[in-house]
Amino acid sequence: MDERLDFDVYEVFAQSDSLSPHVHVFNVLASSPDMAMALAEENFFRRAEFVSLWVVRRDQIHQIGFHDREGFQKTPKAYRTTDDYKYLRDKWRYYRDHPMNPDGSPAAGGTVDGTMDD
Repeated sequence: MDERLDFDVYEVFAQSDSLSPHVHVFNVLASSPDMAMALAEENFFRRAEFVSLWVVRRDQIHQIGFHDREGFQKTPKAYRTTDDYKYLRDKWRYYRDHPMNPDGSPAAGGTVDGTMDD
């Protein structure tokens, strides 16, 4: 009986310490995720210390390439800069020079600092 096992390629990513990113180190050919993890541990434990090891079947890794990104635009975040607040200086100057009464009507003569208009 000629029985063939299907093997998949699994990519192995390792993290050397808790502050480092996971880095691709090699790949293994295995019949199951458990076998791929065992092979990755066996091969990698001897070479280096690590805090985390990821084993991912190659066909489960998806990528967005440069040309695929054309539909995505950077989210505008103008509120994070002071460019949108430049008008406030002029607005404060206007209200300093043109004070208002508590009821919202324009005050007769004078400025907020107490000086009189000429």
